[in-house]
Amino acid sequence: MSFIEIAVLTSSDRCSKGQAEDASGRLVSEMIKTIGARTAAYDIVPDEIPAIKEKLLHYCDTLKVNVVITTGGTGFSGRDVTPEATAQVLEKNIPGLPELMRAEGLKKTKKAVLSRGIAGIRGNTIIINLPGSPKAVKESLEAVLDLIPHSLEMLKGGGH
Repeated sequence: MSFIEIAVLTSSDRCSKGQAEDASGRLVSEMIKTIGARTAAYDIVPDEIPAIKEKLLHYCDTLKVNVVITTGGTGFSGRDVTPEATAQVLEKNIPGLPELMRAEGLKKTKKAVLSRGIAGIRGNTIIINLPGSPKAVKESLEAVLDLIPHSLEMLKGGGH
């Protein structure tokens, strides 16, 4: 069996400057192992559309990973631009994944509905935006992680 290749991208001004540890990106890399996935690439970029977009395009078009999982930049501040950068590279939307993440998060806190993360497809790669905090990453990724293998089969032409 081949591994599912996943790129992990953390969008954080503080982490990109070395002012904070990237606990969320490391958590994603650990959690994906449960579905037979491995981290094919891992980067930290500042909260800037060009930097995020450049990495997403590299992961999808050059590395051709199966999945890109981003963490950070899904809030309300002026610097939170991950969904906007992601939208610029997507060819198709997958609204159900972020809907499920928010619905599951809502069971624990009303604040879950404030995440602006999106998900979609570019080429043969699925891109999923997660929030930035480790707690929110864990809860959000737990909600959708088991759907990733089936989603990839569908992307290859398999049925529901």
